[in-house]
Amino acid sequence: MKPVCSIIVRAYNEEKHIGKLFAGIRQQTLTDIQVILVDSGSTDRTAEIARQYGVEIVHIDPKEFTFGRSLNKGISHAVADILVFASAHVYPVYPDWLEHIVSPFKDSKVAVCYGKQRGTENSKFSEQQVFYHWFPETSHVQEENPFCNNANAAIRRSLWLEHPYDENIPALEDLAWANWAMKKGYSVYYSAEAEIIHIHHESWKGVYNRYRREGMAFKQIYPEAHFSIGDLYRLLRANILADLKAARAQQMVARQLLPILRFRWMQFWGTYQGYRQSRHALNWQMKRTFYYPNAELNGVNQPNHRITPIQYQDEEHGKMQEGERK
Repeated sequence: MKPVCSIIVRAYNEEKHIGKLFAGIRQQTLTDIQVILVDSGSTDRTAEIARQYGVEIVHIDPKEFTFGRSLNKGISHAVADILVFASAHVYPVYPDWLEHIVSPFKDSKVAVCYGKQRGTENSKFSEQQVFYHWFPETSHVQEENPFCNNANAAIRRSLWLEHPYDENIPALEDLAWANWAMKKGYSVYYSAEAEIIHIHHESWKGVYNRYRREGMAFKQIYPEAHFSIGDLYRLLRANILADLKAARAQQMVARQLLPILRFRWMQFWGTYQGYRQSRHALNWQMKRTFYYPNAELNGVNQPNHRITPIQYQDEEHGKMQEGERK
């Protein structure tokens, strides 16, 4: 019999965090699952850790990597009807994460389900505000907006067979696929209960490059879209003011002022440059810049569910930690 779902994880040198993801998957209430790691040339213990958890490993050459190509390669080895995607530097907060990411597919019109993401206490303040904006506290069906995020999402394999992920765009392959599905009459579902922690502690250059590649991809998906220098400054001002308001409510303005200014500048300057560079071919130099940064990541947790969070072993300190953010 087929497993309930196949989980595809994309990774490159994620030994610090991928074990926590696999440990969280092992503690899920759904156990009839297939787990696949798509490794793009890791030189650390990523693959070794995956083997310890009995994970199937698929390899992709770094020069061939795009987000879409990596997913397509992993999916080609999947056997379940529901495909779940998780970034290598996320981990589920609760043991019913998989239940909530899979259950919306009981509705035959749902093509995509994506779940809540929250950061860690070490996440950049503005990054946390982005998470709050994109991933609210209430679940809902999206019938007009194709937004979703493959760091924590699931799709129907039957629809992927009709339309694999775009392997040529540098990012936002999830948005492009959901946009196609909605044009076919399907909907996107957001599950606030399917919560993960996203360890997204990038360098400032990493933030810039992330938004630059997403700007390039958005312009390729929506050629009619524009992002002018005026848009840059309007969005920069609005988001800085919103962040400062949130920081003031937490009595953190003095400590967060400079990080807020830096994050929002890198975000919108990167987006602006991405729109301008959207016609450029994605060469190996750009791939190294976009997909293989040197970033130190750290993780923490926090609660928002009615059941007990997963207990994770903190190997560094030799004690158990809850899967909730402190």
